[in-house]
Order: sequence, then structure tokens, then C-alpha cells
Amino acid sequence: MASWFVLCLSAIVSVQASAPTGPWDAFNYAPKSRTVYPTVVKEFHGSVANAKGLLSKGSATLGKNSWMTLDFGVEVGGLVSLNFDSVSSGSSIALSFTESPMFISPFTSDDSSYPSANISYDGVLHVPAPLSTGFWTQPSAMLRGGYRYLTIVSTSNQPVTISNVSCAISFAPHVQNLRDYSGYFFTPDPAFHDKNFLTKLWYAGAYTVQTNTVPLHTGRAVPFVQSPGWLNNATLGVAGPIIVDGAKRDRAVWPGDMGIAVPTQFVSTNDLLPTRNALSTMFAAIDPLTGALPESGPPLSQLGSDTYHAWTLIGTHNYYLYSGDDAWLQNVWANYTKAVGFLEGKVDSSGLMNVTGLRDWARLGGGGHNSEGNALLYQVLVTATDLATHMNTSDLASAWSANATALKKRYNEVFWLPSAGMYRDNDTTTLCPQDANSMAVLFNLTDTPEQAASVSKGLTRNWNDLGPVAPELPDTISPFISGLELQAHFASGNDDRAMGLLHREWGYMLYTNLSVQSTLLEGFTANGSLSYRSYRGYNYDPSYTSHAHGWSSGPTSALTYYVLGLTVTSPQGRTWSVAPHTSGLSGVEGGFTTPLGWYGVKWSLQKRTFTLNIDVPEGTSGTLKLPFRGRVVVNGRSSEVGQGATLQLSGGKHVVLLLG
Repeated sequence: MASWFVLCLSAIVSVQASAPTGPWDAFNYAPKSRTVYPTVVKEFHGSVANAKGLLSKGSATLGKNSWMTLDFGVEVGGLVSLNFDSVSSGSSIALSFTESPMFISPFTSDDSSYPSANISYDGVLHVPAPLSTGFWTQPSAMLRGGYRYLTIVSTSNQPVTISNVSCAISFAPHVQNLRDYSGYFFTPDPAFHDKNFLTKLWYAGAYTVQTNTVPLHTGRAVPFVQSPGWLNNATLGVAGPIIVDGAKRDRAVWPGDMGIAVPTQFVSTNDLLPTRNALSTMFAAIDPLTGALPESGPPLSQLGSDTYHAWTLIGTHNYYLYSGDDAWLQNVWANYTKAVGFLEGKVDSSGLMNVTGLRDWARLGGGGHNSEGNALLYQVLVTATDLATHMNTSDLASAWSANATALKKRYNEVFWLPSAGMYRDNDTTTLCPQDANSMAVLFNLTDTPEQAASVSKGLTRNWNDLGPVAPELPDTISPFISGLELQAHFASGNDDRAMGLLHREWGYMLYTNLSVQSTLLEGFTANGSLSYRSYRGYNYDPSYTSHAHGWSSGPTSALTYYVLGLTVTSPQGRTWSVAPHTSGLSGVEGGFTTPLGWYGVKWSLQKRTFTLNIDVPEGTSGTLKLPFRGRVVVNGRSSEVGQGATLQLSGGKHVVLLLG
């Protein structure tokens, strides 16, 4: 365990600063200690004496073929330890793990190594017999990255007495105090059955990404171990800690997932070192001849994805925007430009990219002149232009900007479907996908506000009571793509739709008794079952679905960027924007930290009186977009403003009063 905490301090790229304390801290799901203990005896069967003793530093005795399940209260992950207080020569036990209570079993864990229709690929962890009295710790290679429920099974006719059952947390190994966030968010929600829903959701996303930040040598073994069994001892990249897709699985770097997870990481913990290590891992694996980047990091190291190649490049811009890490950008710049060239080389005579690397987030289709792939290419070119400007390479900035402009024109000529008021999937279909339409609004591929509003409205045609069912992956609700849709509704000014999506989809995920109710599901079916992607690679194994997947944490950054209204617009927040979306709420407060210091906003709305407090570092500058017209008083100075008025502000503290 101690080796997981070793870190070269010179490599730290984030500022270690604490957010203000307040009532929001009660909703932080991160444990108070790196050693956690069960909080509840979920159930027991057979002869179990004093099961609740394990909750109060006591002991419990399991008799012949009996078992009990302990509940840690939230998603945890790491190595189990316990004391054997009394054993017989024939005593033996086994442990099983699960995130969802649906898969509590004395015979098998939920699946993480490989999906199997019999829902029992992983099996259980047998503690080697004969047992000895004293302290026992789970072998490090058998680490379980994510679970809430631990089942302890007596597998013999002889009794065994145990005590001091605990889990040593393995994730975020470089962080001693897991609750010490550098950002926060707080608001009451008057439209949901739990008024604390939005605050809980913000923290659930933050905690999800924490559980996805793992030690370097704890990846899922590939080739996969034979059933029954699991191993989490593979090397994940060039350095650790490193951000992966999920706590339980896949435990590998996936750049598409990072498109959602890294903004969450920034606004909550500002723990960007794992992101730098993940991006460095992807660039280290570039094809030196073609410039192709892998779809995923090791040990999977899958190839052949134009879209995830694009996400690595978009993620490069995200990381630089948040960190301002000039030395790192300079180091990867040659590979970065080669990788941009790889995608540009796929633009054919049509003026669009011909997508030939077909691997993606599991959607069907995607090849050829595909709107999702070309939306991602457009965002690559826009963000590459910005990076080239910071790198003082004006020729590249001009070329990439021109290519982005040309691509946007062709995108709208080829993909816009007037009869649907949306973008179609490719140049030969009328299917209008959730992913490309969400990206088109979010990445500003739309030509007019009316076009963006049309797309926002059209996306709601996919909704059922639990969220959007993706046309490009039928019977599937994908929080990854819905996180993009959520931002698209906000970006197009359709706040009511955004809040409705939050209530439907994430309201279901966070409160359903199928989930861990502390971190966020990878995905689910149209009727809310855990059989996500059953027909698309997961072999009808609902236990394989991850319950702590960073790509599902989109609301965390969206609530900060749109509802609170606070974003950075240049590296480290040298410039920033405040543009609150009031969204039917009476007030919000929160903020985040960058290497320049603390950025905080607090606003309230009573009838037509809007009060706003801004606290940002001196020496910065930004814009304030007001939510409605009226008389505005800024630091005591009054003026009249129109709808959507934007004011220029310097760094420091500001008090704004808007009377509508």
C-alpha cells in the first residue's frame, strides 16, 4: 500500500487548495479516511452469530456454510483486511464483491474481467486454507477497484470467527484527505422530490472521477484471466496516478470518457496530474509513421478509432486550458500536430472526413461521411487553432482555422435535414443521432440560434421517462452522450429542458435501488435495467455494467459552467466568464481553483431582483453576462442594460445587483 503514495512532488501540476467549508460538505461522498469500514449488515444467512459486532469493533462467527453481506454505504475500492480471531483446522472462507445489491451472492462477484451470460465469470476470492489466526490482507493483484457490498462466506463445516473487516482505499493514491476538494457547488432544487438533488449529483460526479483515479500498476489484466477469477495488476501507462474509465472496469485510459471526466475533475478537485499522465500515455503510443493514436491505453491498447483519436486531441486542449502547463504542451507538440494531420488526411474531395477507424463509444454505424466524427474533427480544429496561437505558430493557427470554417460550411450543407430540424447521421440516411446533434450545438456547428433551438427541441423526441434513448444505439440510455446533450440544452438557452434531463436520467441513476447511490452508472436500458450494451459487446451480462464511470459525470461540470455560470476562457483562468443560467432556481453558490487561485460565484434571484457576488484572482479579467434586462448596479455604479447584456470586469471582488 505504501508504494501507492510515492509521488514526485515536482510533477504536481494542480494547486493544492481547499474550497470553503459549508453545508455542502454533508453531501461529499468521499470517505473521511483512507481506511473504511462497513456501516450496515445488509443480510445474513445460516448460522451467523453477532453479525452486527463487525460494525462496532466486535467479532462475528460464521457457522457451517453460512454467509453475510456487509454494506460500506458508498462505492469503495481497494484491499480488504480482517482478523481471524478463532479458526479450526477445517475452517475456510471466501469473499465476493458487488457494486449493485442485485448481484449479492455467496457464489460469485459481479463481473469485471469479462462479460458472461451466466453472470458468474469472476467468481469469488478464496482465502487460502488452512486459515491461521491473526491479520489477513487481500493479495494486491486481486484488488477490487469498485464495490459497495462485501459478502463473507463460510465454505466449510467448521466455524470461523472474524473481526476488524476493513477496506484500504486504493484510488486517488496521492491524496491523503479524499474530502479536501478545491471546488464546491450548492443549491436547493425546488422541482425534485429531494431538494438536495443537484448538490448530491454534483458531488456524486466528483466522487465518481475520484474512484477512477488509480495507481499505475492496478489495471485489469489483459489477456483476461480465465474464469473464475480477476486480476488488477497491469501497468496502465507511462506514469501514475492515472485516470481511467471506471473503478471496477475497464480500468484503462479511454480518451472519450475523459471528455466528460476531466472537466469534472477540474471543477471539483483540480487534480490534473492523472490527466496529464493519461494524455502522455496516449501520445507515447502514437504511430510514428501515420500519426494515428490508439483508442485506449494499455493493457487494452486498442487501435482503429478516429473518434477517440479526436478526443485525445480535444483532451489536450482541456488539460492545457485548465493547467496552463506550457512545458508539457511543448513536449507533446510534435506528436500533437502529427495527430491532427492524421485526421485532416482523411478529409476527401467531399470536404468531409471519411471515417475509417470505426471503433467508438459503442454506437452503431459511424463510418464514412459521418456527422459525429466530423463534429469531433471540427472541435479538434477549433481547439488546435487556440493551442497553436499559444504556441506562437501562426501558420498552423491560420490553416487550422480556415479548415474549421470550411468544414462547418460543408457540415451544414451535407448533414442538416430540414424536415427533422436536426442533423442526420451520414450522407445516406435520415436517422438523427443523439451524439452528433448534441455535439453540433455544443461545439457551435450550428449557424444560427434558431437552428440550435431546433436541435435542442428535436433531441427531446428521443426521451422517455428515464432519459434519451439513443437512436444510434437502440434500447440504450448513455449518460456519456446525455452529458453532451445536457450541455447542448444549456448552451442553446433551453434551461428547462436541461433541468428536465437532469431530473429524468440522473435522478433515476442516483436514487434507483439498483445502483450504488453514490457514484454514477455507465449506462442502462430504456426501461432502466442494468443490461446496458447487452447486445453490443457485453454478452447479456448486467453485472458487468460499471457503477462508477467518469463519463457519466457530465452534470458536475455543467452545473458549475452553466447554472453557477462560471468558466475559464484562457489557460489557468487568466480570463473567465460568468453567465448564470437561473434555471428555475432561487440561488446557487460554488467555485473552483486554478493555479492562479480561487474563483467563486454566489447568486440569488427573488422575483426580478438578481444579486451576484464574484470573487476571482486579482490580475485576471472576464465578462459578465446578465440573465435579463433591467437596471444594474456594479460595485455601486448604476446603468441600464438590455437582454443578454455583457459587462467587462477586472479581477477581484464584485457585487452586482440587477433589477428587472
